[in-house]
Amino acid sequence: MRIILHIWRQKSAGDKGRMVRYEVPDVNSDMSFLEMLDVLNEALIAKGEDPVAFDHDCREGICGMCGAMVNGVAHGPLRGTTLCQLHMRHFKDGDELFIEPWRARAFPVIRDLVVDRSAFDRLIAAGGFISVATGSAPDGNDVLVPKEASDRSMDAAACIGCGACVAMCPNAAAALFMGAKLSHLGLLPQGQPERSRRALAMVAQARAELFGSCTNIAECEAVCPKEIKIEVIAHMNRDFIQAAWAGRGVPGGE
Repeated sequence: MRIILHIWRQKSAGDKGRMVRYEVPDVNSDMSFLEMLDVLNEALIAKGEDPVAFDHDCREGICGMCGAMVNGVAHGPLRGTTLCQLHMRHFKDGDELFIEPWRARAFPVIRDLVVDRSAFDRLIAAGGFISVATGSAPDGNDVLVPKEASDRSMDAAACIGCGACVAMCPNAAAALFMGAKLSHLGLLPQGQPERSRRALAMVAQARAELFGSCTNIAECEAVCPKEIKIEVIAHMNRDFIQAAWAGRGVPGGE
């Protein structure tokens, strides 16, 4: 089938950028979306033109690198699917697709569809961890974890940090990402000692990175490729409010 692409081309962060039209003939319906872009790039290279830059790594829906907007939807039209797992059989002959990078102040464009998501790394460095003494691994039965808590923690831990939640949120909020990280640690016994400090630190870092505020529109949940529920945002808000009222982990706090 023949697919018409309108792709955002931007040579560098300082470049103005523009949409460029391409036609890709003979697209196989069994191709993944990224394989289709590979075919386009091979044709561009053969003509001496610059290939389209896009992020990717595992191509198995695990790493979260492949994110882009397809017709205004993060990761494309298929729910619970990363862009690398989206196949061309979900489109039809003659379709026009508009492909753009994540749009958020905290995710500046590097080139074409590639954005700088290091703000997420700094959020994790601020509070997305548990401080533990190194040494041999503890016995698996040393710390008892309730089944419900472990299930909810594992659901939150499925977050791959792709940034679709930020890109789709009209406020460019990182609440779903932070909520997932805080929930998967805070729901476990091992995460309790630093639970308050973790929430305060991550929220403070999110403000510094210029992420927006959550207004519960739930666009983030709708496009999350791992279908993480917005209940993790409620968990984060509860931890933050309790910690802020208690004055823990802040200058002058007890």
